[in-house]
Amino acid sequence: MSNQQKVLLPDDVRKLLNVDNKEIVELCKKTSVSPKKNGNGQIYFSIDEVKKLKSAKTSAITAMTEKKSALSVISKNNSQVVVDNLLDTLSRMEDNITSSMTKLIDEKLEGMDDVVLELVRCKTENENLKNKVNELNKENFKLKNILNSFKPLLCGFYVKKEEENSILL
Repeated sequence: MSNQQKVLLPDDVRKLLNVDNKEIVELCKKTSVSPKKNGNGQIYFSIDEVKKLKSAKTSAITAMTEKKSALSVISKNNSQVVVDNLLDTLSRMEDNITSSMTKLIDEKLEGMDDVVLELVRCKTENENLKNKVNELNKENFKLKNILNSFKPLLCGFYVKKEEENSILL
């Protein structure tokens, strides 16, 4: 009975180490442990061999944890570099878009200065013409009043009658 306690079958090893057959083979290669066969052809491991496998697994897990930690630091640094690169790229894109839009707007508005100046000139000319029309209307009214102040006589002669001062001049 003490012999059976010193011997473990692959099922027991899988349960103890929480690994599958492939991992047991890998651990055996690392530790130079070779499983034995009993008289029935069953594979078995001694308790000392299982302890070696367990320590190899623990050291492999520790090494993996250290690698993950190092990779995590590296990936954090790499991710910071990626974020910085993205921010730089976005900043450059924003500057390019801003400069392109500014250039486009400036080109479109370039002719607007001339249009505004022409509009102001036209408005001024329009006001001047309105004033001239008003003056001409007043002069026309005055001349019609003067014309109406003449009365026809015989043979193409006209007599001027007195002007009425009630009319606005």
